[in-house]
Order: sequence, then C-alpha cells, then structure tokens
Amino acid sequence: MAPYASDDSTTAAGAGEPGIRRRRTARYVVPVVVTGVAAATIGLVPALADSGDPDLPDVTAQQLIERIAESDVQQMSGTVRISTDLGLPDVGGLAGGTASGSAGRGGGSSADPSAKLTELVSGTHTLRVAADGPHRQRLSLLEDAAEYSLIHDGRDVWGYDSKSNEVYHATVPETAGGRAKERSELPATPRDLTEEALRAVDDTTSVTVDGTAQVAGRDAYKLLIEPRQEGSTIGAISVAVDAGTGLPLKFTLTPASGGAAVVDAGFTRVSFAKPPASAFDFTPPEGAKVTEGGEADRLPPAPRAGRGTGGNPGGDLAEEFGGLKVIGEGWNAVAVLDAGGRGLPAASAGGGPGESGALGGFLGSFGDEVSGEFGSGTVFTTRLVNALITEDGKVYAGAVTKDALVKAADAGK
Repeated sequence: MAPYASDDSTTAAGAGEPGIRRRRTARYVVPVVVTGVAAATIGLVPALADSGDPDLPDVTAQQLIERIAESDVQQMSGTVRISTDLGLPDVGGLAGGTASGSAGRGGGSSADPSAKLTELVSGTHTLRVAADGPHRQRLSLLEDAAEYSLIHDGRDVWGYDSKSNEVYHATVPETAGGRAKERSELPATPRDLTEEALRAVDDTTSVTVDGTAQVAGRDAYKLLIEPRQEGSTIGAISVAVDAGTGLPLKFTLTPASGGAAVVDAGFTRVSFAKPPASAFDFTPPEGAKVTEGGEADRLPPAPRAGRGTGGNPGGDLAEEFGGLKVIGEGWNAVAVLDAGGRGLPAASAGGGPGESGALGGFLGSFGDEVSGEFGSGTVFTTRLVNALITEDGKVYAGAVTKDALVKAADAGK
C-alpha cells in the first residue's frame, strides 16, 4: 500500500512546500510520467464533470490524473471490498493447499503471503487496511470465522493465519545508510489497481471524466479509461478519485463482452485519521508455528488486471520473463512464449485412449480449436485474458480476443 497523508488539510497545506514536492516527485515517478505522456499523445480535451450529485468544480481528465499522481496520503485506515470474476472456479482451496504443501520461500507455511494472497484472484473478499507512513502498514483478509493479517512494522514483516495458527516472519533489508528500505505497496487496493491501469495509458487510450459519485461517504470524480483499439477484451476502467485527497477510492474493470465487472475494488469505509499504534503491533500467539522467511525486498504482488509501462501494457511482462517476446502494442499487446517442444496435441491425432490424440481431445474440450498461417492450436479463454497454445509449442497470451490471438500468431510465424 502506498504511504498515505494524514488528512485533507495537511495535504493541501503541504503541497506548496519544496521538500514535499520533491518527495512526491521521487515516489510517484511512473504516474507523473504517465501524465506527461497523456498530455502529449492522447490530447486530453476538457472532459468536464457533469452536474450530478455531488456537485463538484469542473476538472479535466489530465488534471484528475495529476491529482492521483500528487496524492500524498500518509495515514489512513478503512475497509475494502474486492470482487474478481474471471470466469474461473474459486481457487482459494488450491492456493491454500499449495502453500501448505510446498517448500517455497515460506517453507510451506499457510501464512506465507506469496500463496495466501492468490486467493484474491477469484470471488469476493473483504480487506481491512491501515497505514501510518512508509514503514507501518497492515492488511487483513477477513474470512469465515478466521482472519489473515499481513503487517509491516519497521524492518519486520509478519503474516498470520488465525485458522491454522501459523506465523510467517521476514525482515526488510537495510539500505547503505542503515535504514530499513521502504516497503512496496500492500496489494489489492483501488490505488494499486489504478496505477497499473495508468501505466497502460498512451495514444491507444481514451481518458475522460465521467461525472461524480460518492464512495464511502466521500465526494469523488469518476475517471473513465477506455481502449481505442479493437480486439481488446477490456471494455472500460472506471476510477472514483477522492475530490479532497486525490486518492482512488474505487476501481472497476468491465469486459468488452459486457456483463458483471471482472474486477471491482472499492472502499466501503475510509478515514484519514492516524491509526492507533496497536494496529501495527504483532507478537506471535502462544503455540503458533513460526516460519522464518529471511529478507524480503517486497511483498509478493496480488493478482492484477494487467501489467504495463507507459505505452505498452506488455512491457513489464517482457522484462519480468527475461525478454519475453511481445507482439503488438497498447491494449492489444500479446506475450509470446516458446516452450521449445510440442504443444497441445490435436484431437485428430492418431492413437488410442491415453495417447496424445485422446489427451488433445480432452484438453481441447476446454478450448476452441483454431487454425491460420501459423498452423493450428487451441484457444483457452477467460473473461479477460485469453491464451492460444499451438501444436508446435508456442503460447500466445493477452487481454485480447480469440481473433486477435490468431492474428498475432500469424504475425509471429
């Protein structure tokens, strides 16, 4: 979670101080760069807020993006409700089983956040969040008769699963000056999701102000982000931005196919008062199993709607996977992975039960067979991300339609 400011008056007063301006510039380089890209390439015209309730002064989309970038909320607490519907079954049990059965960084602890937070990829969840500056943050995932908490206090990072009474502990590395590194944002808040969306803003994007709203009792502007390209599975992203602080309060991603939102994350309660110090105190309960995870440079990222850096949503993906090839640009970027061997066998392949043809037929029943200049393969779809696995072992994946995947495969032939 990004560090947050104490209240509206503090934010407004501090905006004119050179030191605070420098700090904001350093901490929010990406959003500020996005603002410049937007102004230069999108040609954001004055898209004024409508006269609905609440009645707020008119702003342009560029001004609203700047407010998000300059938001410097240091202290806050609240409750976030997040719903994710990719059209997949709930994997919460699978994630938990992976955590308890693996020998990964957390040594198989169910309290390891790298596994626990994967539960957010499906279903509806309630989170309690709190922050008091860059070195004290807390996120609690509320479950039936149980709670999972992730606490950052100074150099210590604690994960606690009350259901299993297991504790995960890691430390934040120190900088050369002997101070603990600032933690990266705790995941899954509307701000985190908004910053990811803003990284994809380029000349393939339409950005407008779409009226006003009230979220968690706060007056807000609605920022609307839409792909201009055909072929994206993303229909629109709507962000409710707090009129006083510039903090995103609600993030909604709807698919181009229509229907319910794929991702809907918003505050149901928010306060900009300083949280009590006790919110960040943690001592392992008596009898709890404690697993030491060593040093942690950052918390593992939560599942997000997309990745990208200024003008190419596939940019980060390519970097993270060691130069993974990306075809296309903007919202139509498709990542290409060469498995270096045979891909999914076709259903028409010869052989009896249990052989490649039968396997191909079984797996193919979950997807759609396609063909083109690239050859043939199977497309597996969700409500947002689709993937094409070809017979020669290549995988094409992106937030694009089936036809766009076939075109990408033909282009990469």
